[in-house]
Amino acid sequence: MKNILVVMGGGRPKGNTAQLVDAFVKGAEEAGHSVEKVSLLKTEVKGCLGCNACRYGKPCVQKDGFNELVPKIKGADLVVFASPLYFWTISSKLKAFIERFYCIADGFFWTFEQAVSYYQFAVVNYIGFHDRGMVLAGGCGDTNGKPRIDKTGYLQEAYEFGKNICME
Repeated sequence: MKNILVVMGGGRPKGNTAQLVDAFVKGAEEAGHSVEKVSLLKTEVKGCLGCNACRYGKPCVQKDGFNELVPKIKGADLVVFASPLYFWTISSKLKAFIERFYCIADGFFWTFEQAVSYYQFAVVNYIGFHDRGMVLAGGCGDTNGKPRIDKTGYLQEAYEFGKNICME
């Protein structure tokens, strides 16, 4: 028997996503598993602010439902994410929930792959904006201290980008 936590990231209370979740729950329970559903329509979870309080053993500065969910997440053998498809991706409610995993994640790394992919697909390909380039400035120091972007070449890169943005 497994302990399963299902997190519903929005949609209509009786909509397609809710019906899929109900079917999943029924099947899992019939197989002998323990299932708990959490609806992000009912439990507010705000996106991460990057304050790093959680990294220093302090409670999150945000006063929402996520802190109550952490023991359920850690106690689950399986976490199921259920979301309607909004603008080719999961709902903003589920994105905010996933962002808050920062407080329980083990490793850290910098990557812009997801952000660039979404930008290219949604903003450039679908909406039709013309990409003029980008400056991706990662690893600019600890977010707990003073910004250290001035110790990198990113400010000059952004300056040159701005200076030459409409030269074509």
